[in-house]
Amino acid sequence: MAKGEGAESGSATGLLPTSILQVGERPAQVKEPKKKQQLSICNKLCYAVGGAPYQMTGCALGFFLQIYLLDVAQVDPFSASIILFVGRAWDAFTDPLVGFCISKSSWTCLGRLMPWIIFSTPLAIIAYFLIWFVPDFPQGQILWYLLFYCLFETLVTCFHVPYSALTMFISTEQSERDSATAYRMTVEVLGTVLGTAIQGQIVGQANMPCLEDPKDSAVATEDASHTHSTTSLRETKNAYLLAAGVIASIYVICAVILVLGVREQREAYETQQAEPIPFFRGLRLVMSHGPYIKLIAGFLFTSLAFMLVEGNFALFCTYTLGFRNEFQNLLLAIMLSATFTIPFWQWFLTQFGKKTAVYIGISSAVPFLILVALIESNLIVTYVVAVAAGISVAAAFLLPWSMLPDVIDDFHLKHPHSHGTEPIFFSFYVFFTKFASGVSLGVSTLSLDFAGYQTRGCSQPAPVRFTLKILVTMAPIVLILLGLLLFELYPIDEEKRRQNKKALQALSPAHQ
Repeated sequence: MAKGEGAESGSATGLLPTSILQVGERPAQVKEPKKKQQLSICNKLCYAVGGAPYQMTGCALGFFLQIYLLDVAQVDPFSASIILFVGRAWDAFTDPLVGFCISKSSWTCLGRLMPWIIFSTPLAIIAYFLIWFVPDFPQGQILWYLLFYCLFETLVTCFHVPYSALTMFISTEQSERDSATAYRMTVEVLGTVLGTAIQGQIVGQANMPCLEDPKDSAVATEDASHTHSTTSLRETKNAYLLAAGVIASIYVICAVILVLGVREQREAYETQQAEPIPFFRGLRLVMSHGPYIKLIAGFLFTSLAFMLVEGNFALFCTYTLGFRNEFQNLLLAIMLSATFTIPFWQWFLTQFGKKTAVYIGISSAVPFLILVALIESNLIVTYVVAVAAGISVAAAFLLPWSMLPDVIDDFHLKHPHSHGTEPIFFSFYVFFTKFASGVSLGVSTLSLDFAGYQTRGCSQPAPVRFTLKILVTMAPIVLILLGLLLFELYPIDEEKRRQNKKALQALSPAHQ
């Protein structure tokens, strides 16, 4: 948590059936090549704003849903774990499912991807709001939260997968898509900051106090529940609903700006193509494409590294470093650092290449993680590490989405008649990223359980503190190094990318 594009003239091939066109629209009758269209800053900003809803809602759910289920909705821990696990598993499954459905969609007056964004938005905000609502029937709470959590994840996927694939259809110019991607990643990082700030400020009162003696957690929990008045609990529930309403309103505003400010491109040469390739045949071709497998394998390890840090950061700050009241400030330092650094990485990859940016950007966190692992708790050092981590997070946000279109270009050159595969590329990258998130969550929870983690304790045993240090420092370092080794096998360097660009331009009817 994120969201250079090298598909000049072959990027959108095959997403449009020829049967919907009139004979007079066929590109064979075009006398003169069209002038290359450039995106205005307004277009890029409108496109970038569309990435905020996914990040805001994902951040709010990731940081606050568990404590909400346990302390506000008062769902028992076992049932809460079922809700969270099934929701994450379903979320991962919906990405390729939505990619399949998009591949079967026809071109409309709104485009092929835009209708998914338009029609999923109102349903998504309703489902999101109902996640943060406590129903009056305790027996049906598990089904309620499971239903609306899975429903929202499905609907937000119907927004985000076509939005991600839209990168390939906002312009035919690689430099324009590179620039739009940088705008998008900056706004997405801002979206995480905004989601954390809104949810944290409004529902901060929902945080329960820790227990001085975890061995008496059952008794202490019962006593604490008696001391909470009905009025206080109602105010906490209303605070969650208010935060959900604010985030849902921003979701709608961003979707409207995206739809009104971005036009899905329709290239003339696409009308000469046949129907898009069948989904499962396209899936087999995509998953056998070497550069794609090497790219997602490298980012799978690096994503897992950053998700281990993200998932355990609060616990690490609280119990290992002893900075219980500094978590939100440290998180803000990470996100602001990432936001301000994305334009630098955009400049860096254009000057020195994307593979070089991967090596330097992602590895920049390693020395600072080692520093945290070896030095005793120090707040200043921790803030320095947070800023450095933000620099690396910015590279991890920008580079995957910047490199995926290069892989798609390479695929189009090797399979010139296999069209309509773009949603498969994007949806399965998101699938593998969410798979990494699930793995990190499972490994972390099991490791802390074996170490003897005490729920809601003010302090933790030494094995737990040591386990958290391993999960946040040494394990991510190993995963980052493995990911960088896999990137050595990634074959698309700057020279190869320029060759693909020329070859794709030669395939365009304007150059024939």
